[in-house]
Amino acid sequence: MIEELYQRWLNHPHIDPQLKKELAGMSEKEKQDAFYTNIEFGTAGMRGLLGAGTNRINIHTIRKANEGFARYIVGCGEEAMRRGVAIGYDNRHMSSEFARESAAVLASHGITSYVFETLRPTPELSFAVRNLNCFGGIMITASHNPREYNGYKLYDETGCQLVPDLAQQVIDQVNAVEDELAIDPQLTSAQQELIHMIGKDVDEAYYENVLSIQLNPDVNRDLVEIVFSPEHGTANIPVREVFTRAGYHFTPVEEQCTPDPDFSCTKTPNPEEKGAYELALKLAEEKKADIILVCDPDADRMGVGVLHEGEYVLLSGNQSGSVLIEYILSQLQAKGQMPQNPVMFNTIVTSDLGEKIASKYGVETEKTLTGFKFIGEKVAKYEKTQAKNYVFGYEESYGSLIKPFVRDKDAPQACLMLAEAACFYKAQGKTLVDVLNGLYAELGYYKESQTSLTLKGQEGALRIKEILDTLRKDKPAQIGGTAVVAIEDYQEATREENGVIAALEGFSRSNVLKYYLADGSWIAIRPSGTEPKCKFYYCIKGASAQDAEAKTEIMQKAIADLVA
Repeated sequence: MIEELYQRWLNHPHIDPQLKKELAGMSEKEKQDAFYTNIEFGTAGMRGLLGAGTNRINIHTIRKANEGFARYIVGCGEEAMRRGVAIGYDNRHMSSEFARESAAVLASHGITSYVFETLRPTPELSFAVRNLNCFGGIMITASHNPREYNGYKLYDETGCQLVPDLAQQVIDQVNAVEDELAIDPQLTSAQQELIHMIGKDVDEAYYENVLSIQLNPDVNRDLVEIVFSPEHGTANIPVREVFTRAGYHFTPVEEQCTPDPDFSCTKTPNPEEKGAYELALKLAEEKKADIILVCDPDADRMGVGVLHEGEYVLLSGNQSGSVLIEYILSQLQAKGQMPQNPVMFNTIVTSDLGEKIASKYGVETEKTLTGFKFIGEKVAKYEKTQAKNYVFGYEESYGSLIKPFVRDKDAPQACLMLAEAACFYKAQGKTLVDVLNGLYAELGYYKESQTSLTLKGQEGALRIKEILDTLRKDKPAQIGGTAVVAIEDYQEATREENGVIAALEGFSRSNVLKYYLADGSWIAIRPSGTEPKCKFYYCIKGASAQDAEAKTEIMQKAIADLVA
């Protein structure tokens, strides 16, 4: 079967010449990995390695995805086709080409598209969908993944990534496409006219909205020096533009401001990893900067470094999220701007600290599955019912949303608000780490961390499934010497506590297990939706920071032994 597929691709008349060259040089092992399956088009779209084959991101698998999306739109009627699709892309290899191919496939079905003239952030694509009254959106990006990756994400008419029910309708259409190599859109002049280029008008509308989030626009900006890096990605222009217009003092890491698909001047484009901060830290030390802000390539995630007691402290996504919650909610309350029935959203793998901060200000917290689309879905729901009013949303994975004119994580918003918070607290003689330590002292000490097992290829996927299946079958009574008091299984939609199994409601089914421990800690396990990894999340509660740290080491070792 694999050899048959390989030969069909190698000898097909429509095969891209570069891919044909790659195919001709493949080893047997490379053939196996490139053709053993079709690249998964899941509820988060597609993300994978660039290259030739059915299990790769390439011009043909992109065309197949768009063929399925086009059929879905056509099925929704003429108005959906007329309103069309906004298309954005980042700095990665083949991103602009994939964006153009997406527009061409849509046009071949009579569907209008609005394609950004150059690379733009994911949050601006989400904004553009609503700003242009489109029926949907496409973003070509692999977010924070290494340079070998690219991806394809779909958005609905609210600017939110497709939630599972809608995504499944598109998936069914994609899976019905029999031959991706046969898709080769040759457009008529009338079809060409369905493709529109967009740029500065949408930029200006987006910048205006980002600047509107300021809570203290008169804060003393002279107090704080900022070092900023877009990690070669799409945050470069929007963050610098917003900072300039708002009057902040910042120095960009110029070596990382070029839109380089090879990420030549960074060890990693992922703000979750220390390697992303190396050049920024060096520049910050030279400039004696107060804070470092680092964005991932598609500008939906923001990492933070803070100068505290002479050293730079890198905050986790949970920690920077907690500081933002404290600042935003405290200022809304102080100014009398807290709305009625306020609600904050985060995910089932996000720290408990944020919920405790929200509760302090009378704000309800609602949990969702991992994936900001679920937060976007809730925003849209309450926008219609007006039963609750959004004040903040965030994930542990360095993504947050201040105001929901965007329906995805928005790093330019987060950068602007964190800069404002840094100035506000420095006027009080505090760093952002001081603020965080104050929250720990007030609400309890939490140590959040994440480990993962990278398991590539077909064997890796089977091993990840085996790990979760085994844990479901052989439920641990204790982890690291601490009793497990409850287990939530999001695939089975159950919560087991004291031997009683109850329905777990309000969530789509997902392959996630979460263990609640007797000391108030929890551990969650899930396969990554975007990388060949099994992820383990820890929210460990301690009597002190040192205690939480020590307990975390014990728990991580226990989990490693459990899944070995």
